[in-house]
Amino acid sequence: MRIGLGSDHLGYGLKEELRVYLTERGYEVVDFGCTGTDPVDYPDIAFRVADGILEGQYPRAVLVCGTGNGMTIAANKVCGIRAALCHDPVSAERAGKSNDAHILTMGALIIEPERAKQVLDVWLASEFQGGPSARKIGKIAERDERRQERRQQPE
Repeated sequence: MRIGLGSDHLGYGLKEELRVYLTERGYEVVDFGCTGTDPVDYPDIAFRVADGILEGQYPRAVLVCGTGNGMTIAANKVCGIRAALCHDPVSAERAGKSNDAHILTMGALIIEPERAKQVLDVWLASEFQGGPSARKIGKIAERDERRQERRQQPE
């Protein structure tokens, strides 16, 4: 499976650890940077990674910044994307099984690398179950579709 990966400068170290971890487990990683600790703006990375999902480059992605909040907010601004901030296995499992999250976000200042790997493993193993959650995800998708339609209408 291909998986997108990106971070800002605060998340760079954890992103690199996760890149190696995923590669060792046989994932093909599409790395959108950043490439060091020089400051970068997290929305730039989040938008590129989210767009890659919508373009079909990979089905899932991981974004890392200082707290995870910025990446989550930015990725969720992309119509059609569901990003979930998770720092524990239970949240990660529900993000996959109930929320059908395309993107897992984490905060490098919040979570230790070994715990981040555990959270990542749980999220990757969690497939969307549908059921009652499908109705809720459908409502989110309908809202995204209406937003897209409004944007495409001439003024």
